[in-house]
Amino acid sequence: MPLRRSLAFITAISAWSALGLQLMLLVGRMTADGASVVEAVWRFFGFFTIIMNLMAAVVASAMALSPGTALAGPRSRLVTAAAIVFGGLVYSVLLRAIWQPTGWQAVADHALHDATPVLFFLTWLAWDHGGLRWRDALWAAVPPLAYCGYAFARGAADGWYAYWFLNPEALNLKQLSASIVVLTAAFLIIAVTLIAIDRLLVRRDVIRPASQSGSRSL
Repeated sequence: MPLRRSLAFITAISAWSALGLQLMLLVGRMTADGASVVEAVWRFFGFFTIIMNLMAAVVASAMALSPGTALAGPRSRLVTAAAIVFGGLVYSVLLRAIWQPTGWQAVADHALHDATPVLFFLTWLAWDHGGLRWRDALWAAVPPLAYCGYAFARGAADGWYAYWFLNPEALNLKQLSASIVVLTAAFLIIAVTLIAIDRLLVRRDVIRPASQSGSRSL
């Protein structure tokens, strides 16, 4: 197995393991408080962090096992990389200082917010480059917009919102709109940055063989 597919396999195992551990912890905690397993699983899938890690797990698995499929293609890798990098950055900048879990919850948190983002980004770097266009950054807007609609539908059904900035019961329409715009813009900025990196890597790979050929001709 090539090195890059091995890295994708490690990333997939890390992501699936982190998701499994977090699900087990949440089910244990909520059922201890009287909730059902179904309610715990429903709550589990309400978090954007879980959705992003699930995306990373699925796409990394495709990269390792079926690299020629669309799920492992350039756009899919870009969207997933933007999502998981966003999650890692937000956690590091806004949440790490105020949320200090211990025990197995700390293990799950570091796996979801540190290990998987870093591993997926390294896998993305190791993969083929040159298949992206600037307009492909627009695909990165799909996950945040889809999640916002999903979060509002869930909240309307059970009254629970995972994040205060997407809670229509606490914010007015202007504030909610601002949250959606900022969230989507952040994804687009990260996607554009990744495409810029993609182009730099292609340029490096083009220049290097040319320079080596010139050296041999001297």
